Amino acid sequence: MFIFNSSIGRKFIQSISGAFLILFLLIHATINFFSVIDSMTGKFGVAAADEKLFSAGDGLFKLGCDFMSTGFISIIVPVLALGFVVHIVYGGWLTWQNMKARGGLKRYEVPSKAKSDSWAASNMLVLGIIVLGLLGFHLTHFWAKMQLPEMFGVGTYENNPYYLLMVTFGKWWILLLYLVWFVAIWLHMTHGFWSMFQTVGWNGKTWFKRLKVIAVIVSTLICGAFAITAINAFVQARILL
Repeated sequence: MFIFNSSIGRKFIQSISGAFLILFLLIHATINFFSVIDSMTGKFGVAAADEKLFSAGDGLFKLGCDFMSTGFISIIVPVLALGFVVHIVYGGWLTWQNMKARGGLKRYEVPSKAKSDSWAASNMLVLGIIVLGLLGFHLTHFWAKMQLPEMFGVGTYENNPYYLLMVTFGKWWILLLYLVWFVAIWLHMTHGFWSMFQTVGWNGKTWFKRLKVIAVIVSTLICGAFAITAINAFVQARILL
């Protein structure tokens, strides 16, 4: 098929899978940031004793985590996971094709309109590897202690997500690694966001400049929310634990 066998088709798949990932990150960052709001309203660390979903008195973050446990989300998560795999596989394939086209192990090829001076644009593969590597680190801290026990009955389920935030980000070296991860995601997204729209035809001079600005804004909001959540959890751990 054309979409699988052509360079344009593979770039289109890469763009669509990237769009799903950005949407997921936006939802994920919003729910995480609820924990920061809870720390301002005195509900950080509060989880209902009855262990029911959407219990009265729960903080926004706990309610958000309950939402992530619903049946609809349980179906969406594997789809997003597949999208991530597709994004990584096609990203690696496109990079390999670019390397061959340029005669060797050279940087990721970018359109001339990007001026080729963007570090992120020239190192998308490196950033992708960093993001992928630390994703596994992240899954052992949260997914393995919440979704994995729920979905497959493996391990011990942690009912209080606030506690999980604090015991994870309460360690300075883990916080530092996550902040590095967030920077890598930010760099990857700032290039990937506008590149995604360029692939589907939004490549006029006027829109190109606008999309680059929008890419920075969206990436900063998402990664900033992640970073503030982690730093706030570190501070709360010093206060509550």
